[in-house]
Parts: sequence; C-alpha cells; structure tokens
Amino acid sequence: MYVSIFLPWLLTIPFLVHSSPDQQPKGLLINCGSDVKQTVKETGLTYIPDDGFTFSGNKTSLDAKNLLPILSTLRYFPDKVARKYCYTFQAIKGLKYLVRTIYYYGGFDGGKEPPIILVAHIKTLSVCIARNNQTVSSPFISAIEVISLDDSMYNSTDLGAYALVTVARSSFGNEDTISITTSEFWNKPPAEAFVTAITMSTTKKLDVQWPPGLLPSTRYHVSLYFRDDRNSKTNTWRVFSILVNGKTFYSNLNVTTDGVTVYAPNWPLSGKTLISLIPDTKSSIAPLINAGEIYQLMPLGGRTLPQDGTVFSDH
Repeated sequence: MYVSIFLPWLLTIPFLVHSSPDQQPKGLLINCGSDVKQTVKETGLTYIPDDGFTFSGNKTSLDAKNLLPILSTLRYFPDKVARKYCYTFQAIKGLKYLVRTIYYYGGFDGGKEPPIILVAHIKTLSVCIARNNQTVSSPFISAIEVISLDDSMYNSTDLGAYALVTVARSSFGNEDTISITTSEFWNKPPAEAFVTAITMSTTKKLDVQWPPGLLPSTRYHVSLYFRDDRNSKTNTWRVFSILVNGKTFYSNLNVTTDGVTVYAPNWPLSGKTLISLIPDTKSSIAPLINAGEIYQLMPLGGRTLPQDGTVFSDH
C-alpha cells in the first residue's frame, strides 16, 4: 500500500498484445512551416499546417532527401526585437496534455525535446520558443504535438503543481526502438517491452545503472516494469526486493506472468542512479527487469507570469 511520497505503488498489468494499427490521437499534430496536410507513411499519423496557431515567423523547407514530412519543413523566427514566439491552442481546462516539440536543422539533427505532460489551467495552451544569448541563429521549430490524455494516466502525480518531463523510457535487453501509439495506456508499456529483460544466470544481486547519465538533484516519477517469462504453472516463485541508490524501493516483489509495475510518484534522485534487485533467500529464481520510465517533476508554481515563458497563457 502507498503510505507516503517515498514509497512506491504496485500494479498488476494484464499482459496483452496490441496488434491494432496506429490510431490518430486526440489532439493536434502540427507540421510547422508546411502549407498542406501530410500523413507520415511510417506511422499513419496526419499532421496539419501551423497557420492559425501562430502569427509570426517565416516558413522554409529543406532539400535533404529521405526526410520525414514533419522534418522537411520548419518555421523560423528572425525578428531579433522579440524575445519569445508563441503558438496558441484551444484547450479544455483541467484536461491533461502531452506536449512534444520536434526540431531538425539542415545538415545536423537538432534532436527532440522530451515530452512534457501537464494539465491545462485555462482554456488555451501556449507553446513558446525563446531567443537566448548563446547563439546568433534564429529560433526555429519543425513540428508540435499537443495530445489530450485520459484522466487515469499518471494520476498519482499532482499535475496541477508539476509537469512531467521525460528523462528516460527504456526496454531493457532490447537494442531496437519500440514504437508506442498514443492510443495505448501510458502507465502500461507495450507488449514488446516485456519480450526482453536483464537478468542473472544465478540467484545473485542484479545491479543496473539506469539511466546512464547523471541526473540533477530533484524529484522524479519512477516506474519499473517486470514480468516472469516462465510457465505460469511452475511451483517456484520469482521474488526479490528493489533498491534505488541503496534505499528500499519495494520489498519482496512477487513477479507474475501477468506482469507488475512498481512506481513512485515523487522520488528523490541525484547523480548516478543504481537499481539493485536482491533475490529473496527462499527464492531459487534470479531477479529480472523488463522496462522502466523516469520523469522529472517540473514545478509549475502557483501562478503563471508572462515573463516566465511557460507553456501557459493568461486570459
């Protein structure tokens, strides 16, 4: 049972195989700088032009071959007088939204900003790009995704006070990228995430340093996923305890063939993160881990000020 913000939750996950094709998510998929509606062949998702969502900036297209449609055009903002350039979208007050911005510039990949999950406080939601003093180039953006989420998703986090910023979403033991459709339940990973795992050949402690980079000292939403890949009729149990940086995350977890997730909505992390799986003394089966998610809790504050440059607008 959940006792305090320092103890995680445990959920059973029915192991289902999702075979249906990708569905257009509830929300807006914006292809910045484009003049026409375009469908990405690889995903089947349709993006619309950004006209009407912003009233500044210039459109341009890239000549590079084999680019996805959403990367082949962009909108840039050469006006050096303004410090902030915003897109504004209609929103339903109190509804959760995933906001993802995508960037690609000519000869190099500008990378992707991780998704941010937040709650709309008013009836509009703004995504703004700010000019900084570290570069002389114009700010630009290639695409924006604003997706409404089911109210049950990440309901353990107070999204009125925090936004969730993606740090890592990993399938352990898998070298390929797993596609996740927005129609799937975000607290439940796709079936493919349970196909592979990290484990030991003997019943010894399993240490996993994840994510590989150093984390700033703050609080995070941490979810870990486990599924026993053995025959459900076996008479032995896969039982182990989970430690994160030496602190007990969950004790005596009994992993089933249905799959379980253990998550903490407000867990402190700093620097390296070491996940330790310690088998129970009575368990003859080695521990394993299939997948994990870490989101940074980004405080939103009690009110939004224009100079903050946040994703909300004040009306």
